[in-house]
Amino acid sequence: MFSSYRRLFATPGAAAFTLAALPARMAISMFGVSVVIMVASLRDSYALAGSVSAVGLAATALLAPWIARRVDRYGQSRVAVPAALFSAAGAVALVICAGAGVPAWTLFAANMVAAATPNLGAMVRARWASLHRNRPDLLHTANALEQTIDELCFMTGPVIAAFLCTAVAPQAGLTVTIVLFVSGSLALAAQRRTEPTVHGVRERGRSPLRERGMLEIVVTFLFTGTVFGSVEVVTVAYAESLGHPSSAGVILGLFAGGSAVAGLAFGTLRMRGAVAARFLMCVAAMAVLIQPVLLAGNLWALAAVLFVAGLATAPTMITSMTLVHELVPSARINEGMTLTVTGLLIGVSAGASIGGWAVEAAGARAGYVTPAVAAGLALLAALIGFGPAVRRSRRAAAVGGARDEAEAAAGHGAAEQR
Repeated sequence: MFSSYRRLFATPGAAAFTLAALPARMAISMFGVSVVIMVASLRDSYALAGSVSAVGLAATALLAPWIARRVDRYGQSRVAVPAALFSAAGAVALVICAGAGVPAWTLFAANMVAAATPNLGAMVRARWASLHRNRPDLLHTANALEQTIDELCFMTGPVIAAFLCTAVAPQAGLTVTIVLFVSGSLALAAQRRTEPTVHGVRERGRSPLRERGMLEIVVTFLFTGTVFGSVEVVTVAYAESLGHPSSAGVILGLFAGGSAVAGLAFGTLRMRGAVAARFLMCVAAMAVLIQPVLLAGNLWALAAVLFVAGLATAPTMITSMTLVHELVPSARINEGMTLTVTGLLIGVSAGASIGGWAVEAAGARAGYVTPAVAAGLALLAALIGFGPAVRRSRRAAAVGGARDEAEAAAGHGAAEQR
């Protein structure tokens, strides 16, 4: 397994930029939990904490593609450094305002500034794409590595943030997050030799959403995010309803753990065939494997189902990023990947809200209808976007194969006549 990853890191500078960005990516996974616990503890209101977090997530969805567009036009180091410092200033203001006797609107304003973060994950993936644009096997392995890193960060980051906020001080989680984010952003910007070349600083070009298939990927990820967001909320509610609230974190960790294991293994495979067809198969597997969650009658069964369902998550994410690389010009690659992640973030927020509403309306057990339906809608969006193209390519391949066989038979007959 690890020979594929050894080949990946044999590229000069690859290990340096991967490790440099790691603190900032861990910080991103810690941010949301840190904000919620800090505001809820210092202002004694989970409603206010949730609202502040939701507004920040909405601001991220709006600002992230705009920042990514400038990264593509002007380069990573020229944009990431000022954007990271601006975002950190908003986060510092949020720490100060949360503990001070200032109006609640200041928390919303500060978190909106903090939301202006550059997408470090997209920047790292863009470096891999620049290094291995003509090596699809290595690019596939790189995307698998990046997805595994994301999964591990989001498995451990929230746990670390919760510990800091509860065991040290309410502001401790966000304070450590700020330090990690700024240091990681600056360290990545300092890796200049692997920074992708800027393609046409003055060239605006058209939005990646206008590229054929991109809108369908974003919509698919919108529903995929709904699966993630609703699973998290409903699982917490279900575990609490059974009198084991602490088990929710373990169960959700298994969901992410299954994805991380699958991501590492998937990265070692040699991929053949059209990427679009592979994307459809991965989304279909994700939609099928999440359905047994409706039948899990206890926490043990739920943990097993979510671990198995997680096995399809990383391959779906990895293949989608490979497909984005194929569809979007290199001059817009940061924006293309960020738009995909933005669709996922919006879906996570919507899924959390819909899942919470379903729990309130029908009970925790029935809340799992939300991720099951959302996964089906994700598959429907993928089929609408790529099903016809995959069918056409398969028909063309079949016709070409039949033509080759006919030509071979004709040649054989002519040889016999001679």
